[in-house]
Amino acid sequence: MDHIKQKIIEVGLPNAKIVKQLAKEHGDVVTQEVTLGQILTGMKGVVSLLTCTSKLDPVEGIRFRGYSIPELQDLLPKAHEGGQPLPEGVFYLMLTGELPSKEDVSYISEQWATRARGIPSHVFDVINALPKDAHPMIQFNSAILAMSTESKFRKAYLTGMDKKDYWDPTYEGVMDLLSRLPIIAAYIYRRVFHDGKYIDPDPSLDWAGNLAHMMGFEDPVVKDLMRMYMVIHSDHEGGNVSAHTTHLVGSALSNPYYAFSAGMNGLAGPLHGMANQEVMHWINKMKRDIGVEIPTKEQIADYAKQTLANGQVIPGYGHAVLRKTDPRFSVQLEFAEKHAPEAPYIQIARNIYDVVPDILAATGKVKNPWPNVDAISGSLLTTFGIKEFQIYTVLFGVSRALGVLTQLVWDRLYGLPIERPKSQDLAWFKEKAGIK
Repeated sequence: MDHIKQKIIEVGLPNAKIVKQLAKEHGDVVTQEVTLGQILTGMKGVVSLLTCTSKLDPVEGIRFRGYSIPELQDLLPKAHEGGQPLPEGVFYLMLTGELPSKEDVSYISEQWATRARGIPSHVFDVINALPKDAHPMIQFNSAILAMSTESKFRKAYLTGMDKKDYWDPTYEGVMDLLSRLPIIAAYIYRRVFHDGKYIDPDPSLDWAGNLAHMMGFEDPVVKDLMRMYMVIHSDHEGGNVSAHTTHLVGSALSNPYYAFSAGMNGLAGPLHGMANQEVMHWINKMKRDIGVEIPTKEQIADYAKQTLANGQVIPGYGHAVLRKTDPRFSVQLEFAEKHAPEAPYIQIARNIYDVVPDILAATGKVKNPWPNVDAISGSLLTTFGIKEFQIYTVLFGVSRALGVLTQLVWDRLYGLPIERPKSQDLAWFKEKAGIK
């Protein structure tokens, strides 16, 4: 048994017993009263999921197993001195609850490089059967489903096994799937945007560095950008659409490929993982409408006010939970200031940040006028040569796999049941509200 599995057993089995004890002995404990408003406005703030990988605090931002993004910048192993943390490290942290050593990260990199060789040829046949102009997320999700023929969980389940051991083939499937996502993403990118001129993986590179390489970027700064992007997008608590959907479908004991594919369908929505594209469309439309390459702060302010007056939103600003500048925005801005402070899109993103929060706050309607992760991610990718907006959500999906698939392992380790909330018709709501 590899040492990571052994670590999961050491950490997880005692906690799994506690989960069972809570359900059996303390199931009648009332934790909160749910209002009609919460039910009818997306269940925001209603605690209804057990998630161990990360926690989103309105003031502090995202914490991975208790560690903030600035802390991870210091504590996680890096590919080189002064560089960005390796995604393998945040995966290990979310999986075991402990900070990884360099050896732990190297082990995961080697495992993923080895497992990535196992993609069956029919997966690429499925991608190639789709039109090249099909959105990259359609191609990405089709490939994920096509890979489910290799599901170790499905094979183990069909042979019969004790349910307490479901986590083991889930872990194996998760490791296989994670190893292959960068190859699939890069294949789609080169197919759609670079005439099918594919680049073979380099097994000596780390997971994110190899993704940049296969996409065609050898600049060490771009490799570091990809590492940062993968870390900061990797998880965001359990209630966002992609995380919740992966958990929900997995609760039916669907294999990791099915569950993750379902989550990616949710990520593809403009209110979730496509928001980064919405930001870039808004910025480019602003540039065209104003007629300048880098709008001034005054021009941006006028344009933002007009956007609001037209009944539209300013994409990249506001968040359902956060009540401060998203730390994921801040770390990207810091990267941009270090490597490309004078780049046009970086200047625009900085100018928007300087004026838009005050404009939103002045409306009195916005609880959080501050930028989220999407406010600058597209500008940063564009600045370093990844200019094809449609691939951004695929990159987001590769990253988000780290968190949602880790949680899927823990769902099976905890023995969580199929999710089945109660629903009511409108008459029930009217009765509760006293409406005749």
